[in-house]
Amino acid sequence: MPVFISRSWLILILVTLSCNRYHAVSKTEKVVVWQPSHQTDTGIDFNEALVSNGIAEAAMNANPHLKEYKVWSLGKEEYHHSNSGSNTKIEHTSAVVDGKISGYAYELRESNRLHPYVFIALHNNGGTKRHAIWGYIHYGDQYDSANRNLAARLIEAVSLATGLENRGVLYDSTTGRNDYRCKTTGKLAFYSLDENVNNAPYRVLLEIGDNAVSRDFLTNPENQKRIGEVLKKEVTAWLREKS
Repeated sequence: MPVFISRSWLILILVTLSCNRYHAVSKTEKVVVWQPSHQTDTGIDFNEALVSNGIAEAAMNANPHLKEYKVWSLGKEEYHHSNSGSNTKIEHTSAVVDGKISGYAYELRESNRLHPYVFIALHNNGGTKRHAIWGYIHYGDQYDSANRNLAARLIEAVSLATGLENRGVLYDSTTGRNDYRCKTTGKLAFYSLDENVNNAPYRVLLEIGDNAVSRDFLTNPENQKRIGEVLKKEVTAWLREKS
């Protein structure tokens, strides 16, 4: 009888775990890389780097613990634009200045060395006059559908948990910002999402809140923690469904 009960409980536990879409994926299977913004020059009395990093750290510290890493150039003076710069400008991304690669280039180099399955860039928007969240994916990518699904799920989860308006998923080519272009399509692009730069098959960029409208909300550590935890829960569910 004791053996029968023990096996019954084991079966029940296994069934419960298999039905739990938020249970951890195997640590040996998928690598997740978080890229918080390193920009300290956006907004007024606002530090996008610290806010984005607070969200990334909260995500990485939340259960379940995946095989995940952070790439962040903040404070690394051996790279140009390590604490500033736009993800959409050649001078701030792909350019070599005085023999130095950029902070963005450093972050993508380190990410590629980790062979990530999923890459999530975290930023805060500005000048939108909206307390909202946006998802971005790379135009012309072979994994367009899956990336759109991942981005949509992440921003929907955060929107439901925080009240941030869900502004949907957009292509990086639609921003009309600056001069960095994908060499495959010739269209304007986010350097961090370009398949010619980033080897991760699944790559999304999130603009979380507005540095003016959402300033008080974003600088609150409790909100950063909540957003990070929600992102972790949803990306874990997405990974489990993909495996």
